[in-house]
Amino acid sequence: MNTEILKLQPTIIWQYFKEILEIPRPSKKEEKIINYLITFGNNHNLETIQDETGNVLIRKPAVAGMENRKSVVLQSHIDMVCEKNNDKIHDFENDPIESIIEDGWVKANDTTLGADDGIGIATQLAILALDNIEHGPIECLFTVDEESGLTGAMGLKPGFIQSSILLNLDSEDEGQLFIGCAGGQDTQAWLPFDYEETPAGHIAFQITVTGLKGGHSGDEIEKGHANANKILNRFLWCKKDEFNIMLNKFDGGNLRNAIAREAYAIVLVPEEHEKNIVAAVADFEAMSKVEFNITEPDMEVSIKEVELPEVVIDNESFDELVNAIYACPHGVIAMSQTIENFVETSTNLASVKFLDDEILITTSQRSSVESEKQDITNMVKSVFKLAGARTKTSDGYAAWTPNPNSEIVRITEKSYMKLFNSKPEVLAIHAGLECGLLGEKYPDMDMISYGPTIKRAHSPEEKIEIETVPKFWKLTLEVLKNIPAN
Repeated sequence: MNTEILKLQPTIIWQYFKEILEIPRPSKKEEKIINYLITFGNNHNLETIQDETGNVLIRKPAVAGMENRKSVVLQSHIDMVCEKNNDKIHDFENDPIESIIEDGWVKANDTTLGADDGIGIATQLAILALDNIEHGPIECLFTVDEESGLTGAMGLKPGFIQSSILLNLDSEDEGQLFIGCAGGQDTQAWLPFDYEETPAGHIAFQITVTGLKGGHSGDEIEKGHANANKILNRFLWCKKDEFNIMLNKFDGGNLRNAIAREAYAIVLVPEEHEKNIVAAVADFEAMSKVEFNITEPDMEVSIKEVELPEVVIDNESFDELVNAIYACPHGVIAMSQTIENFVETSTNLASVKFLDDEILITTSQRSSVESEKQDITNMVKSVFKLAGARTKTSDGYAAWTPNPNSEIVRITEKSYMKLFNSKPEVLAIHAGLECGLLGEKYPDMDMISYGPTIKRAHSPEEKIEIETVPKFWKLTLEVLKNIPAN
């Protein structure tokens, strides 16, 4: 574990961040970080409780003279996205994250870093541990399973939180204060298939798409990054009939809220097409690099011969799969008509996975307009229904509607200008935040979200800008100091 981050400022935040990096915390498997938080609270003689969903709440009394201030809850999620490069050996359920300092950023060694939202957790722990900062009554809420389903926020019960103000520490652009977010939901499709025996006279290849940037399907959907599932499927669709391609397997992407960075397919072709398909992949790679020369400079589309599998899927199912993936929308669907340069509606073709006798395609839809979220969901469902798949849409989460009269927004904006002599941007975000769900559970909660600068979240290129962490820390302390009386 790199101890260089302990030399960064503020030391106490990086100290706790280092400890968090050493604790595995995949979504739905947060037991180790939960135990760490409960032990922390008990060791500091703070009221520490856990609800039936797994969320942890730690309460800290006000310092002397500030007992009459409104109570504030600081909130972060404790799970992290677990993504790694193909050639990286890492067990996210047991191995610590290896941190690296590079050119003013902290990143990980070929895995996600988990600054989303480990830096929020570290900040909460620092505030709970210190006895020399000014604040009224404080609650720190640590929610589970934000990244894979928001089930922690969904499972919160009214009355668990006592505060009337919420500081969500899960945003990723220093200098921006977020007061609203898109709502979202997931749509999955299961396409049935049959296996058939591999015919004689064929040769097998693995075609792989790698080197894509991927990223958060909310924060970075407008960046124009390529989707590995779409790239790979395009080749298969275009060359299937020309080379009499048969399919053994298609595997691409992993997480519902990450743009697919890598994908591969095991295909079979008649032996006479061996040289032709190798040349066709090279030509396709060259074309793709031209199309994405700015956004995907490291893209690779490669082919290598592999052991001949015993089975392939039936040709009709192969047709249905490539047609459905080709037709399935991906990316920005609509920009806001009221907020300049703001994505209103998008969809992400997240992953394609082979099960025993079905192919599972996972997608996610987002919109700040509820009716448009439903419309793009229906569009995705219709594509897969046409292919004969069964579909299911999750309950999803609500958008967080901006409050133009928010007291905490005024306090945070004023605090920022006082500290840094510049005006922060106040805006909504296309990525989903737990604030929408928390607002449903606690309709009178006054909320804001902010954080230091984190780039490439949900990908192995994730990194946090070192110089923005002290500003994030100072702003949080200034806001707590200026919370008004009841």
